Amino acid sequence: MNATEFPETMATATWLALLQNEAALLRHPGAHHKKLVEEAHLLHRARLIDRDNLSDLLEQANGALAYAVEALLDDPHGE
Repeated sequence: MNATEFPETMATATWLALLQNEAALLRHPGAHHKKLVEEAHLLHRARLIDRDNLSDLLEQANGALAYAVEALLDDPHGE
C-alpha cells in the first residue's frame, strides 16, 4: 500500500509524515521503527484504522527499517 491508498485523516497523515522522515530514520533506525510501530498500534486501538491497515503500516515500518539498515551498511564513512 502506498500513501495514496491509505485512508487520509489527520492522525494517519501524521503517521505517513513520520514514515517519510528519512533523516530521522537514518539517524536512529531502531528508535524510528519503534515509534512507527507504536503509532500504528495507537491508530488501531483508537479504531482510526482497521487490522488490514495496521498490517500494512507495520509492513511499511519494517520496510523502512530494512531500507535504513541497508543504507547505513552501504555507507562505509557514516555520511
